[in-house]
Amino acid sequence: MRESAREAAVAAAVEFLSARVSARPRVLVILGSGLGGLADAVETPASVLYADIPGYATPSVDGHAGRLLVGAIEGVEALVMAGRYHLYEGHEPDAIAHPVRVARALGADTLFVTNAAGGIAPELSPGRLMLIEDHINLMGASPLHGPVFGDEERFPDMTRAYDPELGELFAARAADEGVTVDRGVYCAVPGPSFETPAEVRMLARMGADAVGMSTVPEVLAARSAGMRVIGLSLITNRAAGLSDAPLGHDEVRAVGLAAEDRLERVTRAFLRALGRN
Repeated sequence: MRESAREAAVAAAVEFLSARVSARPRVLVILGSGLGGLADAVETPASVLYADIPGYATPSVDGHAGRLLVGAIEGVEALVMAGRYHLYEGHEPDAIAHPVRVARALGADTLFVTNAAGGIAPELSPGRLMLIEDHINLMGASPLHGPVFGDEERFPDMTRAYDPELGELFAARAADEGVTVDRGVYCAVPGPSFETPAEVRMLARMGADAVGMSTVPEVLAARSAGMRVIGLSLITNRAAGLSDAPLGHDEVRAVGLAAEDRLERVTRAFLRALGRN
């Protein structure tokens, strides 16, 4: 997509959404595989299908509803993406970054991104939550390729891609709720196949604690636009070769459903605290 077309698509989406909601969002929340139940935390939301918003794509993966909720969570105005779309579905990196750029144009200054991931580190068993402290991008693609979008940075500094202060705030509120949160490095791969055991051994040697097929394109766009980022992985399975259990998307969704209550409680507590800052 040429730069002028990219900017036009964002402007069209902003105009479409501004005509339907009056609140200025502070946070964009992206819900990953099996985490769509968190959408219930939005108070009196306006709900819009992605298919109706200019430039948005419709997810093709089970567990990704494909609707945007606009409302408040614990008093914090938010845009909540119930589901996301991925490179492996055939979408370009620009398309994946589009909702982030729209949220930024609407006023959001923070990205709270979640995903389902396979655990590589020994302590990351199914059901654990991992705050993302850093990432490794093995997707071979970036939404920053090509002409610079708007006033985004050409060479964004990724030293602190995931905001340490937001991470500490989340961890503290999780502790208050009695929820254990691990910390680690997320590795993004293109998918859609799960990794081989040999690939998982390689990723472990590279320093990855968890692996998944999303998140990094959105984070790159957010950081290039100057947004603060907090990332959270729900560990839904042990990565290939680390257990005898077969890997499949049904398992991802089942663990996501089982974790919904914990995730909602901690997310509410985090956003409540963020609203006071």
